[in-house]
Amino acid sequence: MPRQAAEPARVRRWTPQGPLDLALVLGPLRRGPADPTFRATPDGSVWRASRTPAGPGTLRVRAYGGEVLGEAWGPGAQWLLDGLPELLGAADDPEAFVPRHRLVALARHRRPGLRLTRTGLVLESLIPSVLEQKVTTEEAYRAWRLLVRRFGEPAPGPAGTSERPMWVMPAPRTWALIPSWEWHRAGVDDKRAATVLRAVRVAARLEQAVEMPADEAQARLEVVPGIGPWTSAEVVQRSHGAADAVTVGDLHLPRIVGWALAGDRDADDAVMLRLLEPYAGQRHRAARLVLLSGQVPARRTPKMPRVDIGLL
Repeated sequence: MPRQAAEPARVRRWTPQGPLDLALVLGPLRRGPADPTFRATPDGSVWRASRTPAGPGTLRVRAYGGEVLGEAWGPGAQWLLDGLPELLGAADDPEAFVPRHRLVALARHRRPGLRLTRTGLVLESLIPSVLEQKVTTEEAYRAWRLLVRRFGEPAPGPAGTSERPMWVMPAPRTWALIPSWEWHRAGVDDKRAATVLRAVRVAARLEQAVEMPADEAQARLEVVPGIGPWTSAEVVQRSHGAADAVTVGDLHLPRIVGWALAGDRDADDAVMLRLLEPYAGQRHRAARLVLLSGQVPARRTPKMPRVDIGLL
């Protein structure tokens, strides 16, 4: 698809308080190496294409000399620039975190630029999280990539080349009109597709959850059939910067936390939550630091099998 000439960018400069690692802060927003809505470039820039309340927008963020430069294009440009500080963790309070384990303390010392992002957007984290339910990350990333490229729209501004353009995810109504065979072509089974369809029908109410405390937002999300604690936690970690939202029901996280903090390679959710009790109010940050420590138990079971939905 030919690209239009780039419009002038809106610009905002912002000075963070303390160290800031763009890759650590914004990395959780990336859904795989070929995510059409996210790109990191060799010059250290991070690009995001989002569907904001004001419309589609593209944001480019660069950090240098203790300052952050944000450039944005499209109808959503000003909304993205207004939210730039919170996107980069300005609403986060890392000083409230007190390490209780040597491994966690060391991981924190080595990653001083970690902040928890707050996007202020629900659906852009909810839909890919639903696609990640009960399948491998490779399958989920492929589904997100295919559906966004097929039904989204080109990102505003100079967001990539004609060979590899960036895309804004579809609007709620567009998600609702995707034919069943397109979901299947993307490898999405009927259960996950139905969950997305139920969510986009109440998209406005779900987006309003950004004004709620994270636990209340999770409760609102979980009213939608097919959205449980795993999915709602994955969403508010990104939309709210929720420092205490633990991802329960995950295939790997309990074993990783159990191994890192107690040498227990068979830990389940109950064990993980008990080990994270000393970090009440900061349990998600503690779990992230455990993951960043690299202390992962050796795999003893096969990876989650790929599922051919044509056989279901």
